[in-house]
Amino acid sequence: MTEDKRAGAPGTGRVQFPPGTMLNPVPAVMVSCGTLEKPNIITIAWTGTICSDPAMTYISVRPSRYSYDIIRQSGEFTINLVSRDLVFAADYCGVRSGRDVDQAGGQRNKFREQNLTPIPGTEVSCPSIAESPVSLECRVTEVKPLGSHEMFLAEIVCVTADESLMDASGALRLDRAGLVAYNHGHYYGLQREELGRFGYSVMKPKTRRRYEAAKRARRRRRK
Repeated sequence: MTEDKRAGAPGTGRVQFPPGTMLNPVPAVMVSCGTLEKPNIITIAWTGTICSDPAMTYISVRPSRYSYDIIRQSGEFTINLVSRDLVFAADYCGVRSGRDVDQAGGQRNKFREQNLTPIPGTEVSCPSIAESPVSLECRVTEVKPLGSHEMFLAEIVCVTADESLMDASGALRLDRAGLVAYNHGHYYGLQREELGRFGYSVMKPKTRRRYEAAKRARRRRRK
């Protein structure tokens, strides 16, 4: 591409690129599929929330991937969130195909290769990853061919979380999970410091002062 085509509108200080997957950061999740007897894991970055009620999500998978046929035939998968401790395993499960790993008549799989523990799903037949802080069990409702990938639209039928993430009030503290994100080819840990919360931009002054004071107190306790 020539320099002229790379230039944005004059005076904007922007550089133009051709259309591409530049939406970053995105989640890095480990999607488990198959059965307890023959499980597989594929690492996915093309995923997200698409509806609140019913709770729905999606994953986009290349049809050439080993997990594609497994998910297409079973109609089920589980999204397992990735913590800092799981980054190495997540990368391995993204670059190594289950087709290559499973060459010994079912004696090898990605769970065993990365010392991960498959546990039974609550509402689906595919396993969850015990070491993952949060697992979302999903049932496929539609498959949409898009081009290089096909999108599996799915309803979230159950969510399980590690009990260590529950606080005394029974709230799920995802800020304690040490989650990671995928940003243009690299994995990054999410900082635990809270920058704001939903609706804080329109809080009444008294509510905002209480909120900021509580935030400062939490910051002092972490030091």
